[in-house]
Amino acid sequence: MKYTTLPNTNIKVSKICLGTMTFGQQNSEADGHAQMDYAVANGVNFFDTAEMYSVPARQETYGSTEKILGSWFKKTGKREEIVLATKIAGPNPNFTYMREKNDFSPASMKFALDQSLQRLQTDYIDLYQLHWPERKTNFFGKRGFENQEDGWEDNIREVLETLEGFIKAGKIKHIGLSNETPWGIMRFLEESKYNNLPRISTIQNPYSLLNRQFEVGSAEVCMREKVGLFAYSPLAFGVLSGKFLTGESHPNARIKLFPQFSRYNSAQCTEATQRYSEIAKKHGISLAQMALAFVNQQAFVTSNIIGATTLEQLKENISSIDLVLSDEIITEINAVHAVIPDPAP
Repeated sequence: MKYTTLPNTNIKVSKICLGTMTFGQQNSEADGHAQMDYAVANGVNFFDTAEMYSVPARQETYGSTEKILGSWFKKTGKREEIVLATKIAGPNPNFTYMREKNDFSPASMKFALDQSLQRLQTDYIDLYQLHWPERKTNFFGKRGFENQEDGWEDNIREVLETLEGFIKAGKIKHIGLSNETPWGIMRFLEESKYNNLPRISTIQNPYSLLNRQFEVGSAEVCMREKVGLFAYSPLAFGVLSGKFLTGESHPNARIKLFPQFSRYNSAQCTEATQRYSEIAKKHGISLAQMALAFVNQQAFVTSNIIGATTLEQLKENISSIDLVLSDEIITEINAVHAVIPDPAP
C-alpha cells in the first residue's frame, strides 16, 4: 500500500480508501466486516461513510452503513487503527426522515454528528464532511450552473464556527467538503483565513476516466490551496470494469438494480469505455485496474475511494495501487479524452 497525509494535518492515510455505501443493502453486515478485514490486512487504514448510507437512500436503511462500521469497531477493537470519515447530508426534500431540517444550522449539525457517533460506536470522527451544499448549484449529475433563486443566505462562517465547536469538544478532528464547486471551496477557505476558523482539508468529488470535470477549475484550486481530493466513483458505478461491454446481463450490478443512477449509461460513456478497454487490452492490463491507477496517479488526489460488492472485486481494486501507468498509456488515455471529454456529468 502507498500512503499520503491529509493536507494540513499529520494524519497518514492509505492512497486507497474503502468506500462503504453498499453496506446495508447490496452487502450484509457479514459482507461489510469481511471487506473491512481484507482491506486492513492489505494496508488500507482509511474508511469513508455517510449518515445517509446505504445507497440508494431509504428511510428503512438510513444509517445502516454507519451501524455496520460501528459493529466492526466493537468486534475488532481497531478503531484507533482507522482514519474514519463520515458526512452530514445537505438539504433534500426526500430526506426529512433524517431530522426535522436537512440544513447546516447549528442544531441540525449537532444532532447529525451525535447520531453518527452513536451508530459508529466511537467518540470522535477523524474527518467530518459536508455531503453537498445547502445552496442550489451544479452537482449530482448536473453539468452546468443555472442562476436560480434558492433562498440560501451565505452562512459559511456560521457553519465553520459550528464545526470549530465540534473540534474543541473533541468530537471531530478535521473537516472537508463533498460535491462542491470551485466557488464553494474558495468561500470556505476565505472564511477560514480571515476569521481564524478551521480550514477544510479535503473535498470528495466524482473523478474517473468518464468524468474528469474536476480538472477544470477545482484541480488548480486544490493544488494551489493544498486541499486534497478524495475521488469517488472512480469506476463509474462499475462501468469502467468493462463488464457491460460483454453483452452479459449482470442483474446484480448497481446500475441494473437501481436504474435511477443513469449518469454513466449514455452512448458516449459506452463508446469511451470501449476505447479505454482497447487501450487496457493492448497493454495487457485490466480495464478496472487501469482506470483506478489513472486516478491514483493524479497529483491532486489524496485518496481514491473504491467500493466493491464482492471480495474478488475488492482484491482487484486494492491491487491497483501496484500499477503505474506509463507515459505511453497516459498519452493514449488523453487522446480518447480529447475526442470524448467527460461523457458523464
